[in-house]
Amino acid sequence: MIIGVGIDVVDVARFVATLERTPRLREKLFTPQERDLPANSLAARFAAKEAIAKALGAPGDLRWQDATIHRTVGGPPHVELRGTVLARAQALGVRTWHVSISHDAGIASALAIAES
Repeated sequence: MIIGVGIDVVDVARFVATLERTPRLREKLFTPQERDLPANSLAARFAAKEAIAKALGAPGDLRWQDATIHRTVGGPPHVELRGTVLARAQALGVRTWHVSISHDAGIASALAIAES
């Protein structure tokens, strides 16, 4: 059963400008495994984290660092949850995530489906 669906779209250039303007934002939004990725990939992972939050009902107490989006060669992204995001997912009965991310023509997008 589907618990929630989230989608997000990010303008890559605007996102990169924000990261450059606010250097500590990279550390706030991304786990150490994600921080050194190219700009398109960072924007796509941010969109994925936003989509996950929306699929969970977008509660304001979720921490960005409590979700990591891992690339899987030849397969869909793998979502690793902990802390606040994992607690919310467990409270809603989420057992499976379906995540798709893309970036093209200066836009990064992501879709997240939470399933019980």
